[in-house]
Amino acid sequence: MNSASSALHAVAAEPPNLATMVVADAVAMQYGLLGDYTQLVSERDQNFRLTTADGKRFVVKATSLVQDPLVTEFQVAALVHLEKLGQIGVPRIVRTLSGNECGEILAEDGSKICLRVVTFLAGLLLDDCIATPEIATGLGRRLAELDIALLDFAHAGDSQLLLWDTQRAAELRGLLVHVDDTFIRTHLESVLNDFDRHVKPVLAGLPRQVIHNDVHSENILVDEHGDIAGIIDFGDMLQAPRVQDVSTAAAYLRADGDDPLQLIAPFVAAYCETNPLLRSEIELLFDLIRTRLAMTIILFYWRLAAREKDDPYRQKLVDADLDTFGFLQSLTAIGRAEFPRQLLIKK
Repeated sequence: MNSASSALHAVAAEPPNLATMVVADAVAMQYGLLGDYTQLVSERDQNFRLTTADGKRFVVKATSLVQDPLVTEFQVAALVHLEKLGQIGVPRIVRTLSGNECGEILAEDGSKICLRVVTFLAGLLLDDCIATPEIATGLGRRLAELDIALLDFAHAGDSQLLLWDTQRAAELRGLLVHVDDTFIRTHLESVLNDFDRHVKPVLAGLPRQVIHNDVHSENILVDEHGDIAGIIDFGDMLQAPRVQDVSTAAAYLRADGDDPLQLIAPFVAAYCETNPLLRSEIELLFDLIRTRLAMTIILFYWRLAAREKDDPYRQKLVDADLDTFGFLQSLTAIGRAEFPRQLLIKK
């Protein structure tokens, strides 16, 4: 199985399907936590929100059976690293009663499932708010601070094979057959061609580090004052070009109206004020943002074919990706040469 096939298998695999009571019993025994469980929609893991009698909340994760244990260790180690640095607005690992960073559940077939518990961060999802330039500015600062905190962190599991890795965008060409709209498919092919021509040859020379890689509107929390309260879901972390973290977040800052850079420009400006990007990184943002959007659309069509119609994650995809192609077209219309100039003008 090649790298693309392995990554596809990991995403196509269903999350664990443990009974809530089985998870609750394991958490009670290993963590000493009791309360009410609400199952959350998730791509690879089986996740629950646990609310205890005194109102404390946690996220309980039964890890995907196809995830490499080394990757799980990497994700845990990254959160521990951020905890030691005092990084605010990120989940904290909850230890078991015996002091371990992970627990374990024995599935019916005898396989061992890694059990993780992290703190639940309060706030509204950005997806449920009206995004403003002020929120985008706050997000730019917060992501820059996170990347600075992760700069000196490394782990043997930080090179996971992941479909959502922009560096591997070209490997998604084989999935274009699932895009049944000829106009959309042609545009997506053009974006991948641009990636191969303008981005791929220079990736190796860019500043690299461990990045979050999945900062989007459902992983960003906003408080009642419109400030960024947190960034959650570190499941797609990996080592990659630093600018990939910026381009990924920017791809989801989609403003209403005629100006597609209304939110992206203040976001990039705020990021650069805290953690300056090189000029060469800024010049790649046009293609990197468009590539992430193209990946989202390609994987959307592939998943529609791969998931059952009553799959809740499938419906979540349908709801989330209705406007993605229109946004991609708006960005493409700006043009590669004009894009960096408009970023500087509108910041």
